[in-house]
Amino acid sequence: MSTDEAPDLADLFPGFASDYIQTRGAKIFVRHGGSGPPLVLLHGYPQSHVMWHKIAPALAEQFTLILPDLRGYGWSSVERTDDAHEPYSKRAMARDIIDVMEKLGHIRFAIAGHDRGGRAAYRLALDEPGRVERLAVLDIVPTHAMWHNFTVELAMKTYHWLMLAQPEPLPELLIGGDPIGYLEYTLGSWTKSEDLSGFDARALEHYRAGFNVPDRRHATCEDYRAGATYDLAADEADKAAGHKITCPLLVLWGSHGIPGKTDGPLGIWREWANDVIGGPIDAGHFLAEEAPEETANALLAFFTDRAQPTSL
Repeated sequence: MSTDEAPDLADLFPGFASDYIQTRGAKIFVRHGGSGPPLVLLHGYPQSHVMWHKIAPALAEQFTLILPDLRGYGWSSVERTDDAHEPYSKRAMARDIIDVMEKLGHIRFAIAGHDRGGRAAYRLALDEPGRVERLAVLDIVPTHAMWHNFTVELAMKTYHWLMLAQPEPLPELLIGGDPIGYLEYTLGSWTKSEDLSGFDARALEHYRAGFNVPDRRHATCEDYRAGATYDLAADEADKAAGHKITCPLLVLWGSHGIPGKTDGPLGIWREWANDVIGGPIDAGHFLAEEAPEETANALLAFFTDRAQPTSL
C-alpha cells in the first residue's frame, strides 16, 4: 500500500514531512517534523506510525520526531521472508532504523517503542549501544521473558503470540476470513475499556487500510514467527553473555495492559539494563492513544532529562 493507493486517509501529522527511505533491506515510509534533538518513535502491532498522533504535537515542541512504519506495516515495503524469518527479526528492523536515521543526518538519537516497536528499539540498543542515548519501551517485557515465563493467564491475554507464530498458512487463513473483524476485536480487547472508544476514528481507518492487505497480514505473522525463533535466540545469546542495555531506560506499561500479567515489568527489565526507571499508566495496552497526556508527560520528563523518581 502506498499513499497514492489510500488518498482518502486523513493526515494526522499536519506540518510533518513524508519520505520513503531505502535501507539495506526495505523501503521505509517515515514521517518527520518538529525541532530539537532527534527522537524516534516506533509503533507496534497491529498499527502503524499513526498510533503516535495524539502525543506527537507535544513531543515535537522539543524534539525532531522521526516516525517510521516498520517493514511490512503501514506504508513500508513488504519483504520476502526466509526459513529463519530473519527479514522480520527485530535486528533487521533495527538496521532499518539505523539506515533511516543516517540518511536523515542523525548518528545518535533517543528512541521510544511500543509493542513490536519496543522490541526493535531494545534490540537496537543491545546491538548498537553507541547509537542510542535514551530508550523508552511501552507495554512490553523482553521477548526472552515472554517465551520463558508464560502462565495460563498471560497466554490467554497474549493469544496472538501463540497463534501468529504458527507455521504458514494457518494464521493467515484464520485471520483472512474476517480481517477487519479480527483487527477491531484485537484493538478493542487490549484496551482498558475493552472497546474502540480510545481510538480516533481517523486513526482506525489507517489501521483498517493496512490490515486489509493480505501481504501485510502475512508480514505481521512473519514478525511473530521471527519473535518465536530468531528474536528469542538473539535474546538468549545476550542473556547468556551477560549483555545489558547501557543507556538510561524508561519502562511504561498500562495498568490494564499485557506486562501487568507478568511478575513485574520493572524487575524484569532490571535484569536487562543498568539504569531503569518507570511505572504504570492508567490504560490498557495502547498508552499513547488511551492516555496521551500522561504518556506524553512521562516521555517528555525522561527524554528532556528532568529529575526522575525511581517510579512514576
